Amino acid sequence: MKRLVIAIALAATLPFAASAADGISYNSVKGGYVATNTDGPDADGWSLGGSVAVHPNFHLFADYGNQDIKHSSAGFEQSRIGGGYNTAIGKNTDFVADIGYDVIKAKHGGPKAEGYSVETGVRSLLMPNVEGYAKVGYMDTNKTSGEAYGRLGTNVMFNQNWGINADVRLIQGGDTQWFVGPRFTW
Repeated sequence: MKRLVIAIALAATLPFAASAADGISYNSVKGGYVATNTDGPDADGWSLGGSVAVHPNFHLFADYGNQDIKHSSAGFEQSRIGGGYNTAIGKNTDFVADIGYDVIKAKHGGPKAEGYSVETGVRSLLMPNVEGYAKVGYMDTNKTSGEAYGRLGTNVMFNQNWGINADVRLIQGGDTQWFVGPRFTW
C-alpha cells in the first residue's frame, strides 16, 4: 500500500516536471571500497553501482556490495535496485526521491532479508567540480522492524567524466556504512 501511495504521488507531479538542475547528472557508474561499522564485528569489501536517466525527471539505479566480516569466514551481500524522481528546486539544486527493492543476504546460504527503502533529499552543485547530497531514508525488510537513516555524500570531478565519490550512511541504532571510489559520469 505504501508503494502505491508513493507511486501515485510521484505520478501526480508529472505535469509540473522540470529537468535536472544545471551540472547534475543521473548517468554514472561507480565502484570502490565499502565498509560497515557496527557495535559488533566490522565488515568491509567492494561495491559497484550506477544510475541512468530515463527521462529528464526520472532515473533508475542499481547497487551491489560484497563484504566480509573481519576476523571470521562470514560475510554478506547487499543489493538495491529501484527508481527515482528528480526536479530542480534551484539553479544548481535538485529535490530527489528514490524508492528501491533491497536484499541483504548472508554468504554461504545464510539468512536473507528482503524489503524496500525510500529516500528523499537534495543534490546540489556546490562548486563547478564539487557536488554534494544529503538524504534521509527508511528501510524495512522481512527480518527487521524498519530503520531510519541519514546519508551524506560528495562527488568531486577531476574532468567532465571522471571523479571520486564518497558516501556515508548513518543508520538508526549507531551502525555506519561508508563508500569511497572512482565514478564515471556521462
